[in-house]
Amino acid sequence: LDYSDYLGRLAIGKVYNGSVKSKESLVRIDRDAKVKALRVVKVQTYKGNDLAEIEHAEPGEIVVLAGLEEVEIGDTICSKDSPVALERIKIDEPTIAMTFYANTSPLAGKEGKYVQSQRIGDRLKKETLFNVALQVEDSPEGDAFVVKGRGELQLAILIETMRREGFELAAGRPKILYKEVDGQKHEPIEKVFIDCPEASVGAITEKLSSKKGRMTNMQNSGDRSRLEFSVPSRALIGYRSQFLTDTKGTGILSSYLEGYEPYRGDFKERNLGSLTADRAGNVIPYAIFHLEDRGKFFVKPGDIVYEGMIVGEHSLANDLNLNVCKEKKLSNMRASGKDENVILTPVVRPNLEQALDFIRDDELVEVTPESIRLRKKILASNLRK
Repeated sequence: LDYSDYLGRLAIGKVYNGSVKSKESLVRIDRDAKVKALRVVKVQTYKGNDLAEIEHAEPGEIVVLAGLEEVEIGDTICSKDSPVALERIKIDEPTIAMTFYANTSPLAGKEGKYVQSQRIGDRLKKETLFNVALQVEDSPEGDAFVVKGRGELQLAILIETMRREGFELAAGRPKILYKEVDGQKHEPIEKVFIDCPEASVGAITEKLSSKKGRMTNMQNSGDRSRLEFSVPSRALIGYRSQFLTDTKGTGILSSYLEGYEPYRGDFKERNLGSLTADRAGNVIPYAIFHLEDRGKFFVKPGDIVYEGMIVGEHSLANDLNLNVCKEKKLSNMRASGKDENVILTPVVRPNLEQALDFIRDDELVEVTPESIRLRKKILASNLRK
């Protein structure tokens, strides 16, 4: 499937038998084996990277048909005379869900063009017309949308695409979609294939095993290894960035949904708290210098912060409110060397995937065309208590 602003929904497929002509009346066989009439408005085919309109197509050609608004993945399109369904393509069901909100921070609307929840909802629903592994539902929280997909990476790509188009939004923590079978909790299990340097095998095995993963196969060829694991889907949330670090960027990881199994048990996730700004303002070097022992910061001097914005990771398990806008009090007493510049630890800002992995259930990632910020759902610290 694809979508065109001018032609609507497009069906892309291979002609197995017979031929197809422009303006021809055909039928499609849907998932329930029902035969429904349709009319092809335009037939196109690929010429290199471009599409070219043709009058008819013969077997073996890849064609793009316009005018089929109701078509779905796996439908067979055929002539009225002999409607015979081909074997249906199956799509893996969603394993992960994320809630998308309109941006409600004090900085909303300053960096993006589209901030209204209605625009965000329309854009998400348009995505489902051709991104067939996505499902979008209205959230019970109101003015929010639950987006279900096949993995954290797929949803991160969608968010990145939207921010490049000028959207501002906030995204919640990715959540696994569990099933109940015979009164027992079942979770999605991924079949993971890894190609990596032999030196990285130990680190990869240790980390996936600690997340309830099980190695099912291992092959060595020269200085590289091919590993196969059976891993819960929740274990892969945020793992790709760790994987690239462990393999020095040379590893390849791919996976598919193997099925559902009884819940394998809990494992340790993020065990450190958040450092949260307690007021709005600009980050001051003097304040950061005296707070560096509290944890790792995500903001640099001069950055704009607001109450409830997460400015770093606490070195302990609890959350901590900080004043990162505190200035040095001026006095008329001066000593040699007293006003030297403070030297701060270099800051590494989290990218989108790292931010989605970092947040907890009471936190959001604020995404704009220019910035990625982390924040609490409830900004006011007195209400958060």
